[in-house]
Amino acid sequence: MNIVVLQGSPNRNGSTALVAEEFSRGAREAGHTVERIDVAHEDVRPCAGCVACGYGARPCVQRDAMASILDKILGADMVVFATPLYYYGMTAQLKAVIDRFCSENSAITGKHLKAALLTVAWNADGWTFEALEAHYRTIVRYLDMEDRGMVLGAGCGTPSMTRATKYPLEAYSLGLSL
Repeated sequence: MNIVVLQGSPNRNGSTALVAEEFSRGAREAGHTVERIDVAHEDVRPCAGCVACGYGARPCVQRDAMASILDKILGADMVVFATPLYYYGMTAQLKAVIDRFCSENSAITGKHLKAALLTVAWNADGWTFEALEAHYRTIVRYLDMEDRGMVLGAGCGTPSMTRATKYPLEAYSLGLSL
C-alpha cells in the first residue's frame, strides 16, 4: 500500500512528527511505502472560493504546491492526517490543504482511500479531542474513505513528554497493523 502522511505541524521535529514517524516506521515494517509531506512548509494558499475548478471538473487555477500534493494523494491508497491540536481542531496549514481537495473531490472520493488520524495535545481532559474527532469523521465520510484508526495523544506537549507516553507505540502499532 502507498501511504501519504500529511503532517500539519509547523514544527518539523515536534510531537506530531514523532508520532507520524512511529506510524511510518510501523507501516514500512509491514511492507508499505510511506511519504510524509510537511504541509506547513509547502507553498499552499487557501482556497479562494472561486469555483473555477467546478469542484473537480477542472484543475485549481492557483499555481502552488497543492497540485503536487494532490497528485501524491491520487497516487496513494491511504492518507494519514497528522496534526497537533490547535484550539480543538487541526492546524490551519493542514486545513488549507484539505480545503483545496475540492478541485479533485470526485477523483479522491472515487479512490475509496483508507485514512487515519494522528494527533497530539498538551491537554489531557476527557473531551480534548471531541471536535477534531468529529471533523475527521466527517471528512472521512464525505470523501468516502475507510477509517483505519486514530491515535489521540493526550499529554503530549513536548517531544520529551510524548516519548514518555503510550502514543508513539500506539502510532507504530497502527502502522504495523495495516
